[in-house]
Amino acid sequence: MSDFRLDDDLEAFRAQVRTLAEREFAPRAAHWDEHEEFPEANRRLLGELGYFGTLIPPEYGGSGGRIIQSCLLVEEVARVCFNTASVCQIAVHGPSRAITVLGSEAIKRRLLPGVVTGEHLIAISISEPQAGSAVTDLRTRALDVGDAYLLNGHKCFTTLGNYCTHLLVMCRFGESSGARGIGALIVDRDTPGLHLGKPDKKMGGRGAPECEVFFDDCRVPKANLLVPGDPNSTAGFKRLMDAFGPERCGNAAICVGLAQGAYDTALAYAQQREQFGRPIMEFQGIQWKIADMATQLHAARLMVYRAATSERDGFPDPRDTTMAKLYANEMVQRVTSEALQIHGHSGYTRTLPLERMMRDGRGYAVGGGTVEILRNTLAALEFGRGFDQRRG
Repeated sequence: MSDFRLDDDLEAFRAQVRTLAEREFAPRAAHWDEHEEFPEANRRLLGELGYFGTLIPPEYGGSGGRIIQSCLLVEEVARVCFNTASVCQIAVHGPSRAITVLGSEAIKRRLLPGVVTGEHLIAISISEPQAGSAVTDLRTRALDVGDAYLLNGHKCFTTLGNYCTHLLVMCRFGESSGARGIGALIVDRDTPGLHLGKPDKKMGGRGAPECEVFFDDCRVPKANLLVPGDPNSTAGFKRLMDAFGPERCGNAAICVGLAQGAYDTALAYAQQREQFGRPIMEFQGIQWKIADMATQLHAARLMVYRAATSERDGFPDPRDTTMAKLYANEMVQRVTSEALQIHGHSGYTRTLPLERMMRDGRGYAVGGGTVEILRNTLAALEFGRGFDQRRG
């Protein structure tokens, strides 16, 4: 697949998802945003149809597909409904992928079949009030108490935390600092001592809410250990960072889908809207906008597909993935803004989806690694050495 052209099976899959999304998800996309409502009906349907199992091996009920296939899934859903795509993203590229590659056999058999059907929704809980981009500053700690871990701490910006059945929690084990000692536990939502905050009021993605999570002496069985944290090693942290490579691919694919939806809307409008006695597509200013949007979309899509097909040992290449997310995160802001501009004042109203698309796309340049942190990561990869951001 070196030329990144999709084979017939993948094209058929894309067409299948597009038909489903346009028929089932597009009609209520504005509703989820307007009412800040979780798209539960869409989640149930995707579970019933098995789409959440796209990457999960057949022995756990999934279809055992490739990352390129799951990226097509979220891209096509995002083209019409960002909030539903966000649910897909967490279900397909988030904790379930980490569990598939890193989890024990017992954890896989206990959780993955439920992910496929939608019975289980596993959220990611990483960020803390003082540990966002500086994730190695996290303070949530797991204390070994024999047959279990006692979990204490405070997380924020946990997407779908209010709707999940389980949480994948990055935490610190033992007396450690920095990247040493960081690992992960799977925590059942009904664990005593786990408390969820109210959903945050967000600019976009308002049907996929986030919340704070508080852990107060939560007793987590050792059977729920996903990645051990060794106080003398950074190995657990590195494994977890690799595990979220698919999430970054999916993030970039959603940006491509969202931008495609905005572009399609602008392209059609430019051919229909008349000013000064002719369609506005006749004006060079509009032609250049369309040409630039199409080029940026094409470049972002190729970068996403390259990253999605670079999989080794279950995870995509970090360099390709970082570049794809960085470019797509900024591309979606440019394309949605230009699509709105082509529509003039009509694009600024809530009658059309463009202002919603602008709001939705903006958040992905922050979530899953800011574009500034991605540039730092890329610089380290290019120079072949890390840089300590704590020193001026």
